[in-house]
Amino acid sequence: MSKENQGAMRSAITISLVPEARGGPFVFWDDLGAGIERAARLGFDAVEIFPPNPEFIDHSKAADLVAQAGLAVAAVGTGAGWVVHRWSLVADSPSERQHAIDFVKHMIDAAATLRAPAIIGSMQGRSLPELGRDGTRGRLRDSLEILDTHASQHGGQLLYEPLNRYETDLCNTLDIGLRLIDGLISTRLLADWFHMNIEEADLSAAIRRAGTAIGHVHFADSNRSAVGMGHQNPEPLIQALRDVGYSGYLSAEVFPLPDSETAAQTTIASFRRWLP
Repeated sequence: MSKENQGAMRSAITISLVPEARGGPFVFWDDLGAGIERAARLGFDAVEIFPPNPEFIDHSKAADLVAQAGLAVAAVGTGAGWVVHRWSLVADSPSERQHAIDFVKHMIDAAATLRAPAIIGSMQGRSLPELGRDGTRGRLRDSLEILDTHASQHGGQLLYEPLNRYETDLCNTLDIGLRLIDGLISTRLLADWFHMNIEEADLSAAIRRAGTAIGHVHFADSNRSAVGMGHQNPEPLIQALRDVGYSGYLSAEVFPLPDSETAAQTTIASFRRWLP
C-alpha cells in the first residue's frame, strides 16, 4: 500500500542517478532499485529521485519499483540539466535557455507520471553582468511563468528552491522566493534547512511568512549532514511547519556521511524523534 496520502508530515530520502553529481548531497547513489529497497527497509515513506534525464524515469520502471516497495516519490530533481549540460533558465544564449526550458518541461512530465513535483534548484543559474541581478531575476521569472503554464496544462507541479549565496545570487531566502513565484498556479517553494541556515536570520519566522507557499522541505542539518549530525535544533522548525499546516515531505538531501547507511539511519531516527 502506498504511503503517499497520510495527512501528516512524511519522511523521504534522496537517490542520485547522476554520475556527474558524485560527491553531492544525496544519500543513496547509482542504483535506483537498491536505493528504493533500502529506503523501504528503513521505514521511509518516499524517495526523492535525481535522474540524469527525463527518459530515465520510464526506462528504469521507476513507477513499478516504488509501487512494489510501498513507497511514493516525493519529488524529482532537474539538477542534471545544469550538472551534465550546463543549461540555465537565465542563459544569455536564447537557444541554451530554450534547451533548459525544454529539459525542465520534459522533467515535469516525467515527474507527473510518478505523481510528483519537479524541483528547480541549480538550473536557476546566476545573475548575468549585462542584465544585473534584477534583470536576471526578471528573465528567471519569465522562464518560471513558461514552466508553470506547462505544469498547469499537463497535470504537473513545480518546486522552486532558494539556494545559498555560494550557489546563486538570484534567490537566497524564502521571502525572495515568494516574490518570484507570486501569482504562479502550479509552483510552490522548497524550503531547504541547509540553505536557510546560511541565509535566514530566523528560520522559523521565514517558514511562517512563507506559509502555505511551502510545498516541500529538505530535512538537513546545519552542516548538510543528516539531521542530528550538526547544530540545528529541529523543534522550532517542525513547530513552524505545523503552524502553517504543512503536511508534505521532510526529505533528506544530505551528504552520505560517514556513509549512506548511517546517514539514512540517522535521518529516520531524527524524523521519528521529532515527529513521533
